[in-house]
Amino acid sequence: MCRIGHCSSKQTSVHCICCTYLSREESARSKKSHLLACRENRNMSTAGKVIKCKAAVLWGVKKPFSIEEVEVAPPKAHEVRIKMVATGICRSDDHVVNGSLVMPLPMILGHEAAGIVESIGEGVTTVKPGKPIHHFLGTSSFSQYTVVDEMSVAKINADSPLEKVCLIGCGFSTGYGSAVNVAEVTQGSICAVFGLGGVGLSVIIGCKAAGAARIIAVDINKDKFAKAKEVGATECVNPHDYDKPIEEVLKEMSGGGVDFSFEVIGQLDTVNSALLCCHEAYGVSVVVGVPPNSQTLSVNPILLLTGRCWKGAIFGGFKSKESVPKLVADFMAKKFSLDPLITHVLPFEKINEGFDLLRSGKR
Repeated sequence: MCRIGHCSSKQTSVHCICCTYLSREESARSKKSHLLACRENRNMSTAGKVIKCKAAVLWGVKKPFSIEEVEVAPPKAHEVRIKMVATGICRSDDHVVNGSLVMPLPMILGHEAAGIVESIGEGVTTVKPGKPIHHFLGTSSFSQYTVVDEMSVAKINADSPLEKVCLIGCGFSTGYGSAVNVAEVTQGSICAVFGLGGVGLSVIIGCKAAGAARIIAVDINKDKFAKAKEVGATECVNPHDYDKPIEEVLKEMSGGGVDFSFEVIGQLDTVNSALLCCHEAYGVSVVVGVPPNSQTLSVNPILLLTGRCWKGAIFGGFKSKESVPKLVADFMAKKFSLDPLITHVLPFEKINEGFDLLRSGKR
């Protein structure tokens, strides 16, 4: 899940975490002063006017993004216009690019972001110009400015580092919440996490926070194992190292099946393996990754009849407008760190390179 930042047309940058996020290549001091400058130099003379700015436009399936000048209209009633500070490239965005998630084109993608309110439309009461906010799905955050419904923004701590907390706009919350809200991981339990991208690592963070005794990380890319252990994985396994199905390996490792399993890849075979590896009498398996569009998975209902529970949720079961400010507050209170999720920095104009990093696993 990659992130893009938009303080100005010349200093916009793409942020990726592990599997997809990018972050600024600046010192902590320069980051702070730069963001403060963005907040303090709020030029609201643009209120009520059309703003011309840069955006990454997708014109066709499997085509690269085109950086173009677009016009962003003033917000109408109950709408908010936001100046982007940091946004991300999420795997969900790439599903649109590769055609597995069908959307009308051309389109400005991006849905995981943090920014500052530039102006508000009539009737908006929850935010004011100059206040930092969060973006959610359908907000077209691959643009230096965007207009969204008031319901799509959440006001957050004004001191929070937007280039980091933008990860809470999708990836971190989806993974972390899948463990603590959806699965409700219990103290002393055994968990298996399929897929060690940004969301998978966030699942591990959630499992650790919930008190899991063992967290088994599963991925075919061994380069991701060190990061997985850094955030809380106790063991890492590569399915390619075994001559038997990975679900059988995990059953043997856990003495009959794991308590909780998480599929964070979005492939039908791993969705099935995650279900099969959890304990037949009480195991809980959570579908987190977005599966291929218009494909079905055939499952023997006996797998559920014996006691397994198969679950899924959007955004980790959080209510975004209510929960995001709380998650940001927890981050500011150092209850969890987002730093391990950040790996690369690119300028906004290199968004296509960010997607290449996403697809190559070097993120």
